[in-house]
Amino acid sequence: MRIAKYIANAGICSRRDAEKLIEKKEVKVNGILCTHPSLKITEKDKVYVFGKILKSNDKLRIWKLYKPVKYICTNKDPKKRKTIYDLVPKNYPRVISIGRLDFMSEGLILLTNKGDFARKLELPSSNFERIYRVCIRGKVEKESIKKINSGIVVNKVHYNKIKISIEKFSKPYSWLVIKLKEGKNREIRNIFDYFSLKIVKLIRIQYGPYKLSNLKKGEISEIKISK
Repeated sequence: MRIAKYIANAGICSRRDAEKLIEKKEVKVNGILCTHPSLKITEKDKVYVFGKILKSNDKLRIWKLYKPVKYICTNKDPKKRKTIYDLVPKNYPRVISIGRLDFMSEGLILLTNKGDFARKLELPSSNFERIYRVCIRGKVEKESIKKINSGIVVNKVHYNKIKISIEKFSKPYSWLVIKLKEGKNREIRNIFDYFSLKIVKLIRIQYGPYKLSNLKKGEISEIKISK
């Protein structure tokens, strides 16, 4: 097995980030500095990252977390804001987030102990649909919905077709259901800003087959994986 894949399987990070750790000279194998991510190792080899020995974890585990607003999806923040990892119990193994939600968005975040699995689910080729409930101030014009659903270019960024439907209108707010597969950075907010639509609340309720269900804000629950 290649060293970068071994590190990812240990739940430290994705394979790409493991390669960066090797470039930064943070990885040793049997006490010797690793200089290339393609280095092949066996079960007998001892791998160290940041001076700590790693143990390969072959069992895939997945958790779902209800991210509240004003939490960021990163391990550390220079501004010292709260992170989603502050919500993970101390007795949990090291986990990696699958995708992200921005600071003011809330809802479903998936966590896993496998870096490779996280990367796989994030790729557009995985074809995983993300579903959101979005509350906006006022009403959205049907013509705007038609344009968005057909695909649109905003500030030279092309956004593929997404599906927007009106769930309900309760003056002065409209609730929409949005389904997309691409999931570019701040995609929904960028598109709505373009149409001057004010987002009041943005909640992710589903990622592929995994649903937020009755999870409460800040709660975390392990997903049972069928064998």
